[in-house]
Amino acid sequence: MSDEALAVVERSYTMDVRAECWLGGELVTDAIPVTDGSEDRDRSLGVPERISLTVPRRDRGVTWDPGADPAHPLAAYGQQLRIDYGVQVGGHWEWINRGWFLITNSDVDGDTVSVELQGLLTLIDEAKLVAPFQPSTTDTLASTARALVEPALTCSFDGALVDRAASSSMQWDSDRMEGLNDIASAWAAEYRVTEDALLLWAPLGDTGTPVLSLTDGVGGTVIRWQGSTSREGAFNVVVSQGEDSAGNQIQGVAYDEEAGSPFLYGGTFNPLPVPYTESSPLLTTVAQCRAAARATLQRLRRANGRRLGVTMVPHPGLMTGDIVSVTGQGLRNAPCVIESLSLPYSPDEMSLTVRVLPS
Repeated sequence: MSDEALAVVERSYTMDVRAECWLGGELVTDAIPVTDGSEDRDRSLGVPERISLTVPRRDRGVTWDPGADPAHPLAAYGQQLRIDYGVQVGGHWEWINRGWFLITNSDVDGDTVSVELQGLLTLIDEAKLVAPFQPSTTDTLASTARALVEPALTCSFDGALVDRAASSSMQWDSDRMEGLNDIASAWAAEYRVTEDALLLWAPLGDTGTPVLSLTDGVGGTVIRWQGSTSREGAFNVVVSQGEDSAGNQIQGVAYDEEAGSPFLYGGTFNPLPVPYTESSPLLTTVAQCRAAARATLQRLRRANGRRLGVTMVPHPGLMTGDIVSVTGQGLRNAPCVIESLSLPYSPDEMSLTVRVLPS
């Protein structure tokens, strides 16, 4: 987003949504008349994105009822929509790409068509393996990831990830997503579908410069806060186990020793270790086990810890995983990560769930 658009979205503004349909790599239409809708994202889900759209059944002489036509722009036979959120800036529109989404269902009710979409990881989640899949002796973690998802998605790898051999003792019977998650754990990495429809793999971590300051003070964008905490499913130690080339069991341990963590090992959460144990044949050295344990500890923190619910003026530049600075609820310029969000596709309030990061 431009600096001009960033300034506009911190107050009342005029917005619009546009959607174009693609099928088999070909543009079907760039003029779907969206009248309402919403976008929900949640990092805890296997497929994080959910979209709901409302489209008129007939608009300017065009029928948007998909009927029985498998090639219709709103049919659910592989049609993908690219959705852009528009902000009126100084007499022109600035369009912010929200990503690509797969149509999963379209229903006609009277004069409207309700369209449901999900993120492109749906293609991987529903494509179960027809036979057990096992990496070859020449496969690496990157080539194994590609084999599990391509050509449905194209993998892109952050240069900070160091590729290494995949264990041929690993096997997945039916679930491709299980394979991706095992690779991510062993690689201390995470993956997400980018706004350009690439499956990006990057080192796991919640770091970065805050993209926005949220405050309930004068001139702030926050309308109200709501907090929650839970110790259910919380751990302060992770044990990751593997097997070396000689067949010996090996393991690495990671303790929650991050200053400010509510689950600090030896702290008030529990003076005794509360362990989480995992194992993977992809872990073949102690160093790999230790790295996997540290990565799993980071993932567990995402499911626990202090969370705040935020209701605010819609900001179409925000995505899950973004770092924001929070002032309010006893916090001052505290770094937080967006774990989930709901963005309306009509004039309304936006909601976020942010997790407070240890400072």
